Amino acid sequence: MSLNETPLAQRVHIAFFGCRNAGKSSLVNAVTNQQMSVVSSIGGTTTDPVKKAMELLPIGPVAIIDTPGFDDSGALGEKRVEAAKKILSSCDIAVLVTDSTRGENGCEKQLLEIFSQRGIPYLIAKNKCDLLDFVPADEEKTVYVSAAEGRGINNLKQALASLYRPEKEKHIAGDLIAPGSVAVLVTPIDSAAPRGRLILPQQQTIRDIIDCGSSALVTRETELEKTLASLKEPPAIVITDSQAFKYVANIVPQSVPLTSFSILMARYKGFLAAAVKGARAIDSLRTGSKVLLSEGCTHHRQCGDIGTVKLPALLKKRTGAELELSFTSGGDFPQRLSDYSLIIHCGGCMLNEREMRSRMALAASQNVPFTNYGTAIAYMNGILERSVAPLAEISL
Repeated sequence: MSLNETPLAQRVHIAFFGCRNAGKSSLVNAVTNQQMSVVSSIGGTTTDPVKKAMELLPIGPVAIIDTPGFDDSGALGEKRVEAAKKILSSCDIAVLVTDSTRGENGCEKQLLEIFSQRGIPYLIAKNKCDLLDFVPADEEKTVYVSAAEGRGINNLKQALASLYRPEKEKHIAGDLIAPGSVAVLVTPIDSAAPRGRLILPQQQTIRDIIDCGSSALVTRETELEKTLASLKEPPAIVITDSQAFKYVANIVPQSVPLTSFSILMARYKGFLAAAVKGARAIDSLRTGSKVLLSEGCTHHRQCGDIGTVKLPALLKKRTGAELELSFTSGGDFPQRLSDYSLIIHCGGCMLNEREMRSRMALAASQNVPFTNYGTAIAYMNGILERSVAPLAEISL
């Protein structure tokens, strides 16, 4: 990832939905001004969601997503529709692309109902207006466009911008410490991280602290004790990778606030309270209990992997039970969760807030406790209370 590239998870996700041959892909290509998607007169050409990162002013960094036709049929078509449905979980703004030469159909009505049920701001882009004898004026949620001739594209972009309502500025850690103070960040060198790079949560936390006028001092856990001793004053906070939580907690004085990148990401994504509550469900696990461990990214699993090796070992030590563990990564997340006794998710740095909230809400709707890696690790190491203490809005 380029140093000046906004991560996908921090971009506004704008997805284009509709029936086959409504012209979704052609319109996406017109909006992005490039051949992002393959177009054809044959229905069902788009078989998988296609994402493109770009800048859309005045919104800023966005991810434009082209989806398969929502009315696809057959065994393969049903899988394509399921792929399109998954995008709804992370969609910040939806565009329903329709053929302006015909009336609204059942598939389009279904999509509009889904947008409303999920609270997704949306626009209707009536495509192929060049085929109309008379083009009506745009309405509040309806824009007439022609992907073939490039008509109405600027109006569509402006309408999308009007739907965007930026939330109050959020911080990962910068708001927890006073400007001019020092935060110590403990970053064990993860064998899965490419040489010369820090993992994304560490990069984001460093940037947030600097943006808020404080200093970030980065060290490995093996140098932490010397780093603390070299400071004239204790740091305002110590933030550690969850894998070194117990080791770091034994070094950092009780008077110094301590938390983890994962716990901060849960706060940033809006599900920390649920994660704290969900962590307590670990002690109710028994032999045969099913636990889902889910990661938002995909990476090559290596010896000592936190999700598939270290967390299962901690769970075994804590519960003494033979648990049935399942693992998912990337965009894969089961819709049926009721068989699970607990879900332990990663911090979600590669997923946007809507996606994380959707997964948490899905678990809650099926009465399944939901927590994340850092919160679970802190709980099993007996340091959860200390690790959330810097976050005043969280009560145990």
